[in-house]
Amino acid sequence: MVSLAASAVATTATNAGAAASERLPEPLARIARQLSVPTTGVSLLVQGIGDPAPRFAYRADVPRNPASTLKLVTTFAALERLGPSHVWTTEVHAARVPDADDTVGDLFIRGGGDPYLVQEEFWKLLAALRHRGIRRIEGDLVFDLSRFDLPIESRGAFDGQPDRVYNVLPHALLVNFNAVSFRVEALPDGLTRVTADPPLPNLVVRNRLRSVPGGCGGYQLGIGISIQDAAERNLAALDGRFPAACGEHELARSVLTPETYAHGLFELYWRQLGGEFSGGWRLGAVPPGSTPVHVHRSPPLGDVIRLVNKFSNNVMTRQLEYALAIEEFGIPATPEKGERALLGALASRGVDTQGLVIGNSAGLARETRITARQLAAVLEAAWNSPWMSEYVSSLALAGLDGTMRNRLRGAPAAGRLHVKTGRLNGVSAVAGYVDAASGQRLLVVLLVNAEQAHLGPGEELQNAFLDWVYRAH
Repeated sequence: MVSLAASAVATTATNAGAAASERLPEPLARIARQLSVPTTGVSLLVQGIGDPAPRFAYRADVPRNPASTLKLVTTFAALERLGPSHVWTTEVHAARVPDADDTVGDLFIRGGGDPYLVQEEFWKLLAALRHRGIRRIEGDLVFDLSRFDLPIESRGAFDGQPDRVYNVLPHALLVNFNAVSFRVEALPDGLTRVTADPPLPNLVVRNRLRSVPGGCGGYQLGIGISIQDAAERNLAALDGRFPAACGEHELARSVLTPETYAHGLFELYWRQLGGEFSGGWRLGAVPPGSTPVHVHRSPPLGDVIRLVNKFSNNVMTRQLEYALAIEEFGIPATPEKGERALLGALASRGVDTQGLVIGNSAGLARETRITARQLAAVLEAAWNSPWMSEYVSSLALAGLDGTMRNRLRGAPAAGRLHVKTGRLNGVSAVAGYVDAASGQRLLVVLLVNAEQAHLGPGEELQNAFLDWVYRAH
């Protein structure tokens, strides 16, 4: 409970000269005992900005799974190597110039790994093509994915949930995070209405969901979704018993392949823009020597990392890794190049990478390992970077936005903590920067690997830790 955490830490101060400790600070140890969190699974570090050594460190050299706090590593490396003004490009080429009827043949789209090619950006891309005199496309969409060379992965390999948007895989032409939002509305007489956004023409939505009396609650609010796909016909079937008291509910799922999704959204928007297209899609290469009809540019990296860190977007993070791979080692991007680029960026700024296991640059992996001291070194290097302001402002503000929007609201520390949180089964983590009540600025890391860490106890210990740092330093 937050009130317990706040009262437990409010009266305790820490010695600013403290070094490594064999015990947790007593207020945190007491809360860990009350929450049945074994202290052997806890690592933490607190260091003043500019101080030569930590003020407090506990098990700071034990490798832990950091969950999504690993995004601090990836976004730092991206800023260091690419710079905040870096943009991604998506090229469109036509097999021939538009004729007198504004008609072209095949249309080639070369994916550049844009991490933020969302609906609005994709619409802008198509609108630009219309403005360049293309109205009718007689051929197919040809997707050139040659900038990425990635192994085939199962979307459900991590947790057996392949349709969850946090499991979307990186892709050279990732459109709108490959996500469809299903909006469920309870209607009278046990009926429901389900609408999909975007309403892709190549996705069939079958609604067998019933509304039932009772309170609003239960697993997924009683909504079940099954996905069937066969070539160009894709079906999302919703069934179950949706509590009428819920009124409306939205849930996002990844239900199509990236290529089928891009084809469907292209067809939808092209018709809305007054264009004609009835072709399919296939993979292929842009003809050698071809000049792009249009080049779409993404928002700059400095804006992109705010979305990555504040809202913990997994696939965007992995897209950053492959941009690094191309920058450092050339086309095509591969996982091996990506990991080498990440570790190289850290080492170049003096971060000890010995024993650091990336696994997945978004932190969505069981094998990922980093120590609290290594993560603190990343935070320190970022603070001393020319891009410090972009980096710090990308983190969630306690009590105000991002993943910390509903945490510590109304507490004295609200708005004074820029942090990244992380959670997996058995993992709870938080790291970032604290403007303490004393006026001092601190970097902080808390990594908890324990059986119940991802449940209430992990978040409660995070709150206690952040409050202790804010008040006592």
